Amino acid sequence: MNYYIIAGEASGDLHASSLMKELKKLDAEAKFRCWGGDLMAEQGAEIVRDYRDLAFMGFFEVLAHLNTIRKNIRFCKADLLEYHPDVLILVDYPGFNLRIAGYAHDHGIRVFYYISPQLWAWRSSRVKKIRKYVDRMFVILPFEKDFYAKYGYEVDFIGHPLLDVINPDTVYTDRKTFLEHNHLPDKPLIALLPGSRSQEIHLMLKAMLKAIPYFGDYQFVIAGAPSVKPGFYSQLIPGTSVSVVTGQTYDLLHNSVAALVTSGTATLETALIDVPQVVCYKGNVLSYLIARLVIRVKYISLVNLIMDKEIITELIQKNLTEVNLRHELAKVLEGGKRKEIIQNYAHLREKLGGRGASAKGARLMTQYLAKN
Repeated sequence: MNYYIIAGEASGDLHASSLMKELKKLDAEAKFRCWGGDLMAEQGAEIVRDYRDLAFMGFFEVLAHLNTIRKNIRFCKADLLEYHPDVLILVDYPGFNLRIAGYAHDHGIRVFYYISPQLWAWRSSRVKKIRKYVDRMFVILPFEKDFYAKYGYEVDFIGHPLLDVINPDTVYTDRKTFLEHNHLPDKPLIALLPGSRSQEIHLMLKAMLKAIPYFGDYQFVIAGAPSVKPGFYSQLIPGTSVSVVTGQTYDLLHNSVAALVTSGTATLETALIDVPQVVCYKGNVLSYLIARLVIRVKYISLVNLIMDKEIITELIQKNLTEVNLRHELAKVLEGGKRKEIIQNYAHLREKLGGRGASAKGARLMTQYLAKN
């Protein structure tokens, strides 16, 4: 079969590539035309657009790039119609993907949605579009099935694909090798995960770096995003002892004693590797104020959302101060708070379900396609 897949972010590239790997096991004739990144390309995808050119953050940042977004939508519609796949698989990225879903549906192309947009957080009215345009929705968070059920829409909960990537069998680079390979001093490591978009990284690193002077016995290391050139980080950390490693996020986390993490998938990845963390978020002031008016959830990190309680501290906007950051980081480095977080991580894994999400998703997709 011919598959057209659209992923607009680094996490989408990861999850889509895992799904593609499983689809190929079930469909020897599978061909993929995709919007994505290097991981999808490694699975044999023909990449139409790189996700690095699609990631815009915040309300006003999106407005500033409206012309680019419109051009991409027009191109995608024309390309989709010309390729006319057996199925269009959308991966999160709702602002773009829901527009394409309607177009595909109107032109007789089957639409699957793999990894639901976070409609439970804001703009739940979009469920109407999903019911109308999406043939099957595959969700990865346990509470999403109940959310859609309230709107009379049946979805498939497949578990979280990160459990296929991060689990007890995962092999990481040992500490000695990791330090030597990256020319790092023999100090306890604190990982900095400031996001994946340049706008986001610029804001978050400015805040995170303020903690460094208070923790001289530790080495701070930035997990470089694959979508950002290494030189970008160099401009943000002059005169500091901070290092940057790219393409080694999981090895960095495995060898770190704590982490400062921007909200998003990274908070869940950090939790699954059992690293105590402090969640940090700061955005454009006007974008943040607008977001507060429409977002309906109590927490911004996936970890707290899944657990439905604050097990890791979230320092958001005005609360992301030098004093608060220093205080909260000190708490997760030792003592009762650290132990409590790790205990809660074990319960988190139980809630996420077992391994095999990508395989289950691929199996269900091929079954639904075979019926039609």
